[in-house]
Amino acid sequence: MKVVCGPSDTKVGAISKRELRVILYGFAEKSSQGSIGASMLTQIRRAKIVPAARAWDLLSLALSVIAADTAVRRDESPDGWTRQIDLKVAVSDAAFWNSQASLVQDQLRFLTTDIWSVEFVGNGLLPTPPKDEVNPPEKCVALLSGGLDSFVGVVDLVAAKNRPYVVSQVAMGDKRLQASLASKIDGGLSHLQLNHNVSCPGENERSQRSRSLIFLAYGVIAATALKRYRNGKDVELYVCENGFISINPPLTGSRLGSLSTRTTHPIFLAKVQALLDAAGLRVKIRNPYQFKTKGEMLSSCKDQPLLIKHAAHTTSCGRYARNGYEHCGRCLPCLIRRSAFHAWGKKDKTGYVYANLAKDDEKHARFDDVRCAAMAIAQVGSEGIDSLARPNLNSVLMGDTAPYKELLKRGIAELERFLISAGVK
Repeated sequence: MKVVCGPSDTKVGAISKRELRVILYGFAEKSSQGSIGASMLTQIRRAKIVPAARAWDLLSLALSVIAADTAVRRDESPDGWTRQIDLKVAVSDAAFWNSQASLVQDQLRFLTTDIWSVEFVGNGLLPTPPKDEVNPPEKCVALLSGGLDSFVGVVDLVAAKNRPYVVSQVAMGDKRLQASLASKIDGGLSHLQLNHNVSCPGENERSQRSRSLIFLAYGVIAATALKRYRNGKDVELYVCENGFISINPPLTGSRLGSLSTRTTHPIFLAKVQALLDAAGLRVKIRNPYQFKTKGEMLSSCKDQPLLIKHAAHTTSCGRYARNGYEHCGRCLPCLIRRSAFHAWGKKDKTGYVYANLAKDDEKHARFDDVRCAAMAIAQVGSEGIDSLARPNLNSVLMGDTAPYKELLKRGIAELERFLISAGVK
């Protein structure tokens, strides 16, 4: 399928019935069109920040990818999963971005496992800077999702006297939580909350494997607006996630699809960094917890009283909205969360819909994610960590994989100790 993305006034050529026109930064003008980012200009203007031109182009690309990922359904592809997506994006510097098309396609293929063809055209959005421009004084940017890992990361940055400007993607049920967490740290942090508000005609794809690209684009928007960046210096963009979920190894062979995403996988982050470097964007992506489990993150947090007070208020669940904005307690992110609290040795005050995993039924101990976790533990016990690590570790792209294997081994052990304590057999 071909998806053509640009502001409403961008000339993108004739659109056939088999192509989808998506309006960037505006609303659809016809029922056959999609739209994304309609409120984004207002949100960024309200912050009075002035991002770099290529940061705007990166945002336009990320929005276009999200729109295509939403509009093109996997179940209509020949194998029921892998899609072929032709994407045309309007940017301000088409010549540069076309020179990087192969890198963009490569990173998108790794992230979503689809086959992408990306073309850039001119006349994309480049807003006029506000007269009362603000250059925030913070020296770094951190993504704050409302999750436990990002909260720990921001708390640690503040404790290290590296106060960040925090950026969030607003999700249903998370906006108030994100704002609350930002306000609880160091007297309140500068906070930019953005929402892409994607809308595409027809039944949409739900797997959404491309979502981390938009989070990173938000971070780059903020980073290039900081006073430090405007003064010609590098700015660090912190994407804080535990290494086990970052690698996110498929726990069984059946989980090689949508259930094993690559949102912060080190290979993907390295590919995005290569694109930022090529664009001359002096933003350096950092994940300080690449070699820590979630439990190790909690145990080593530099402000334990603050973490103890607010940890249970963060979100981790992969089915949070579907469970009435409560943690289910049985999906893989919930299992990793519960294992982390158990390893930390602090009481987990999070409310879980399916709290008692010792119940031997399909809603608890025999739920798919719980069974997969138990099977992976047994597999590692009998065959070694390579049986779990091999599909997601590439020595050519990652260098020495030994530290990653040790991380996965500790992560599985953390999960095993929790399941034993929970009575899962």
